[in-house]
Amino acid sequence: MAKSSSQSTAGSFDKILAEIKSGKFRQFYILAGEEPYYSDVISKEIMERALTPEERGFNQLLLYGNETDSRQIAETARRYPMMAARQLIIVREAQFLKNLEPLETYLLQPLPTTILILSFTGKTLDKRTRFYKSAVAAKDGFLLESAALREWEVAGWIDNYLKGKGFSIENKAAAMLAEFSGTELRKLVVQLDKILVNADEGNKSVTAEDVEKNVGISRDYNVFELTNALSFKNSEKAFKIVFHFALNDKQYPLVMTLAAIFGHFTKILKFHALKAAGNGRVNEGDAMSAGIYRFAFAEYETASKNYPLRKCMAAMALIRKYDRMGKSNDRGEASDGELLQELVFKLMN
Repeated sequence: MAKSSSQSTAGSFDKILAEIKSGKFRQFYILAGEEPYYSDVISKEIMERALTPEERGFNQLLLYGNETDSRQIAETARRYPMMAARQLIIVREAQFLKNLEPLETYLLQPLPTTILILSFTGKTLDKRTRFYKSAVAAKDGFLLESAALREWEVAGWIDNYLKGKGFSIENKAAAMLAEFSGTELRKLVVQLDKILVNADEGNKSVTAEDVEKNVGISRDYNVFELTNALSFKNSEKAFKIVFHFALNDKQYPLVMTLAAIFGHFTKILKFHALKAAGNGRVNEGDAMSAGIYRFAFAEYETASKNYPLRKCMAAMALIRKYDRMGKSNDRGEASDGELLQELVFKLMN
């Protein structure tokens, strides 16, 4: 199975990070793409390692793209450091720079004593531009165009991140965090680091209890457990969860819960499509590409039987109906909690 673009991003990131930590620096770093987390970490590591604290006062400069221009950046980059082996220039929000032509020229002939970091937050570079071609053609630069994680890759990313810190994580705990944080790595890393800081000494395994204690997600009452109950048609568990949601509607807003349930049935529908394409058999790799975690494969196999194709599509139409009701006067006097309970009752029958 070929590597996804997000996996390639992670590979390039790990390689350049190891290089920086070893004390080797490129003459420039262009950090762009959908996921700003990688840019944050690379910039932070270079800022901590390229100069000593004493050298930073005269030789480290932080600029912002909406407050400067390319000509000023290029001219500053051509200056020599003061009483240090190098100078460091960091340009954040570089996507606001309007004319990149002066930088195109600089990238082809950078000053060896300057490290230049250009961070294009959340922007994908146009490969047809001279700027991009200059960055690629340069001999001692680094260009990273980060790809955002896909939903099904988040749990695996969490696992790899924690392995790098010497920890492991339970499948349920990873799924809870993935559901809570989505694909936004900045948000996810804040929660992971909070768990690690508060980990008991000698305990190297992150559990659902750790997530509940440090992140504030209940290990028993969350959308992951609700969709699991729907998959197995466990009505007792499902209603226990929705009653809890109804009593805590600010913590579990209806619109977010319905979105999660709809996403779950979308995956069941995809599982049906994979079954049809594979003559009743589903390849795990294909299931993962459809957003289904490896550890949840058996759950979706059961869900596809509990919700045959027509019933699955009817369920999705029903969820849409209740979403409209929740956003309009069609709900009558029903509360969000009552709407959710009514929907779950109908999905179970």
